[in-house]
Amino acid sequence: MKNTPTLSLRVPEPSGRPGDTPDFSHLKLDEPGAVARPDVSTTPAEMRDHAFRLIRVLDDQGKAVGPWDPKLDPETMRRGLKAMILTRAFDDRMHRAHRQGKTSFYMKCTGEEAIAVAQGMILSREDMGFPTYRQQGLLIARDYPLATMMNQIYSNAEDPIKGRQLPIMYSAKDYGFFTISGNLGTQYVQAVGWGMASAIRGDDKIAITWIGDGSTAESDFHSALTFAAVYRAPVILNVVNNQWAISSFQGIAGGLETTFASKGIGYGLPALRVDGNDFLAVWAATQWAEERARTNQGATIIELFTYRGAPHSTSDDPSRYRPGDEHEKWPLGDPIARLKQHLIGLGEWSDAQQEEAEKEAVEKVRAAARESEAIGTLGQSRPSVKTMFEEVYATEDWRLVEQRREVGV
Repeated sequence: MKNTPTLSLRVPEPSGRPGDTPDFSHLKLDEPGAVARPDVSTTPAEMRDHAFRLIRVLDDQGKAVGPWDPKLDPETMRRGLKAMILTRAFDDRMHRAHRQGKTSFYMKCTGEEAIAVAQGMILSREDMGFPTYRQQGLLIARDYPLATMMNQIYSNAEDPIKGRQLPIMYSAKDYGFFTISGNLGTQYVQAVGWGMASAIRGDDKIAITWIGDGSTAESDFHSALTFAAVYRAPVILNVVNNQWAISSFQGIAGGLETTFASKGIGYGLPALRVDGNDFLAVWAATQWAEERARTNQGATIIELFTYRGAPHSTSDDPSRYRPGDEHEKWPLGDPIARLKQHLIGLGEWSDAQQEEAEKEAVEKVRAAARESEAIGTLGQSRPSVKTMFEEVYATEDWRLVEQRREVGV
């Protein structure tokens, strides 16, 4: 073995660090409209290339082109645009609330609004979504009360989860929003199991779930893909590749070796890779996967290619690990600006309407904040202590009874 080299490890590095000029020249982006739309009944083997291409609908001039154009009516697109605007306004307000000491934690979805909003509009509230902490647009697109979301963030006396969850980990069964878990990846297997249960019951409801690029390295991701493929579970499996998992870039989870969508190939799953900043492309791909799930053809994995514009959370400082202006240079642009441009090009929107929608969103959020903060922010009010003993066991045992007596509730 004298002629063999000394072993070394290769540690992936992002294309830019603080102080560097953002460089996205390594990205291979298909032209809008260039990717074919296969029939929903196409076998995974026949559409293997879709895991490596990038489905795009909106071109640089804001025109919808190609076979994936869902041809949405203007009113649907206006609703989607307004929901994205409201989501961003809500994020901005809650981020400021954290800086003011009103809550202990918050996470924004800046640049990713098209994903949750489009998918939340397509699927029914009776279908079940298993989200991560960056799908607040799912609730907002379905008109969930903003003040109730804030009550949960503030853990105040009207918190619907009674102070039992970290802020932003919502739970709203009636809105098709399964309780968020702080343990990464768990929602993937839960969604597949829920979808399997729906099929066993002979129901017509499907599941949809999301995971970040970094969390695909968790074992739950691979367990979920196995069960989804073997049992043809009626579930849509989204991978939100926003380039950064906390301070680790997507290459640490294998994003430089292959696409995240292609991880479905080894499991025999159909895979799509989509421009996550293109509202119409997200809509079209989700619609394709929904039809497949509802017609007993099983699960689809969708990689949504986007960029996390904001810090990972209020505990994060992205200036320490990436170029400060990298988000501004993201080649796929901003989802709100792109849908706005498309609607203006159709003559169905204007700059004045955009300005009015933004003002209206800010006022909605401000009104919700007044309502929620009147109840209390962090530490000003809290759920009753007695709720600590409730919903733990179906029947209280002697220990809970004794503990309640000691506390006096």
